Amino acid sequence: MIDLLTIVLPIFGLIAIGYVARRGNFISERAGEGLSEFVFKLSLPCLIFRTLVHAEIPAVQPWGYWISYFVGVAVVWALATILGRRFFGLTGISQVVAGFSAGQANTVFVGIPMILKAYGEAGAVPLFLLIAVHLPVTMTLATVLAEGRQASPLLILRRLVTHPIVVAIIAGSACRPFSAAIPSPFWQVVELLGSAAVPCALISMGIALQRYGIAMGWKLPLLISILKLIIHPLIVLLLARYVFEMPPVWAGVAVLFASCPSGINAYLFAERYGEGVALASSSVCLSTMLALGSTLLWLAVLGVG
Repeated sequence: MIDLLTIVLPIFGLIAIGYVARRGNFISERAGEGLSEFVFKLSLPCLIFRTLVHAEIPAVQPWGYWISYFVGVAVVWALATILGRRFFGLTGISQVVAGFSAGQANTVFVGIPMILKAYGEAGAVPLFLLIAVHLPVTMTLATVLAEGRQASPLLILRRLVTHPIVVAIIAGSACRPFSAAIPSPFWQVVELLGSAAVPCALISMGIALQRYGIAMGWKLPLLISILKLIIHPLIVLLLARYVFEMPPVWAGVAVLFASCPSGINAYLFAERYGEGVALASSSVCLSTMLALGSTLLWLAVLGVG
């Protein structure tokens, strides 16, 4: 248990510091917004770029890896949508927000720090490969469900290819063949920027939690949290261990990725459409608070630490 706590406590400790600092007015709301923008647009892209340029990527696509994770996404997304409509009267965009909150993980602010802490460099390649697919799939699905036949493929494509994380993935893949020709001062700058991603992301997450709060009660957000923190990783674990063959580290990364709390993108998506905002913010807040306990559970199941 002590070994597991050494993985989890530094991560959630930094989130708590951000939360307490904002709640006590030691830092302003602008500080959280600035940290979040820095992580999304500069620091995290540098971390992803550096990792993909130097990583050993398998020549054969790990289809079992993709399938294990995204079958879990499909199941919890569908369950959140159906249960939200039937028992909580959700309609329209709110249904999409419920599904999006259950199926889309907080990879930037929780997933990357936790998985890199648990598996180190060995987990970096499967982690960033999954991030490369996770964002386009979930954002495209949510947009299509929200806009129906009116969703413009060109608009969706433009939003994806201009996203900083996607840009970093494309740039990292393109620079792999001639990485040795890139001068060392460039890599030193990239290293410094990338190393700031984890602490800044966690502090920013704590500030965001203080802002969002649980605005719509706890029943539906609790249901979404259970789907996200327990059901999703359980499905991934069963498929990754007993259906498909893959290295233990890859299976572990997929399970921990699935066990991350609801992502802030669900909140931003709800804000864009002006519906389901309270549901998304409550799900983000509650699932993040509960993730401390569920993360310890999944680390123990995986034998990490």
